[in-house]
Amino acid sequence: MPSIVLAAAQVIVLLLGPIALVGVINRTKSVWVGRRGVPLLQLGYDLSRLLRKRPVYSGTTTALFRVAPYVALATALLTGLVVPLLAVRGPLSFPFDFVLVAYSWGLGRLFLMLGALDTGSAFEGMGASREAKYSALVEPAFFLALGALGAVTGSRSLAELLQFPVRTPADAFAIVAVVAALLVLLQVESARIPVDDPATHLELTMIHEVMVLDHSGPDLAAIQYAAGLKLLVGAGLIATLVNPVDAVSAPLLFGGTTLALILFIGIAVGTVESLMARFKLRALPQYTLGACVAALLALLANAWNAGGVR
Repeated sequence: MPSIVLAAAQVIVLLLGPIALVGVINRTKSVWVGRRGVPLLQLGYDLSRLLRKRPVYSGTTTALFRVAPYVALATALLTGLVVPLLAVRGPLSFPFDFVLVAYSWGLGRLFLMLGALDTGSAFEGMGASREAKYSALVEPAFFLALGALGAVTGSRSLAELLQFPVRTPADAFAIVAVVAALLVLLQVESARIPVDDPATHLELTMIHEVMVLDHSGPDLAAIQYAAGLKLLVGAGLIATLVNPVDAVSAPLLFGGTTLALILFIGIAVGTVESLMARFKLRALPQYTLGACVAALLALLANAWNAGGVR
């Protein structure tokens, strides 16, 4: 299949996928509590409603506050073009592109924090402080996890790292540990339970949501859509890693399986959010550091496996 067709298909998935994935999570949570729940495309309706509204800005804010949501959206879209979702490579695949993914997420997060501080609100400043703390704890887990994959594959691009071969029990253990670390990364980056609750309105317990209290209209739509994109990209990382189909010999089956796995991850996220409550703030550092430990165990398993082979 021509690469231009796959690139266009991935762009379509990036445009529509966040709405469908968030809808699957919400519908799963509704099933667990025995309710009909909101429509599957509710996020799309919400975004359409917000786009028709006129944003309201405080006299305290500057242009930085208005730019922040769109920087977050642009960085989320950029990472979506790097992560392979439908083919063996993403449209923007190149050596060490995983560094671009990590620091693009970091750049979007930075602008959201600066926008929160720009409001002059103590609550939003508190949320920005928490966001900086927990994201700094989980970022090393991302590089350790990819380092564990690179130790075996010897690759430098994200697409090649995710084609991790499972030949021994140590490889299987490494895959499980990396998936565990990436799941925590997904929860932190997309502000999901048990790290954060996107539906809460209690400022003293919020992290991400408290930073966007002053945003409205299209600005808030950009933030919500960016969060959905990051959720899709994080799920895509895990789905591509565990996808058993050979992307070269069966590209269509590989893409379809990846999308199915992403939806399954959405069901798993909804199930987790239905069966457990949000962690207390003092427990979050240990939880995020657990992702680093899991990634480090994966790296050690690969090192032990390589030593055993020799």
